[in-house]
Amino acid sequence: MTFLAEAAEHASGVPAFVFPMCGALFFTFLGFVTWSFRDVAYRHSHKFEATRHHETGVDEFGHTKL
Repeated sequence: MTFLAEAAEHASGVPAFVFPMCGALFFTFLGFVTWSFRDVAYRHSHKFEATRHHETGVDEFGHTKL
């Protein structure tokens, strides 16, 4: 029983601080990906010029106008 209790205490091969660090790195990566696409709609705004000039009831992003 003592051996099982000792094995359960040290079940992982890495120190405990590695797990939250991996999570922080993952969310930092996701934040960078989100940040890199922050102005995609503005870079492609020339594609939506036809929608702006004609009254279709749909704006340049495909949403219905209220």
